[in-house]
Amino acid sequence: MPIVIAIKSLGIIITLMGIAYLFRPDIIKKLMEFFKKGNRIYFPGLLRLALAVLFLFAARECRYPWIIFASGIIFLAEGLLIFILGPEKIRRIFDWYDEQPTLIFQIIAVIVLVFGIIVIFSA
Repeated sequence: MPIVIAIKSLGIIITLMGIAYLFRPDIIKKLMEFFKKGNRIYFPGLLRLALAVLFLFAARECRYPWIIFASGIIFLAEGLLIFILGPEKIRRIFDWYDEQPTLIFQIIAVIVLVFGIIVIFSA
């Protein structure tokens, strides 16, 4: 049961991040600028891999295990992709996003918000 509380807590954090991003889309740009520098680019990859492990182990304890399991697989793929693509390609992706209009960042924020809510109700 404590692992379900951890997943719900992560869902709350993700939801709050989505709300913050929705009202302040510039936060996403600032985060991308921060992580583009040096080896910081690998931190989001490590974070996603850690979340993948947590979600995959917690899946069978949750109300809707297939949603939590699928989320774990998505986190795993994202984390591995960061390491496979390498820092230069990730920086180019960040640069591309940086040129996009604010609406794109607000859409990303809504996706993050909805994902957080789905995690909360699935745990």
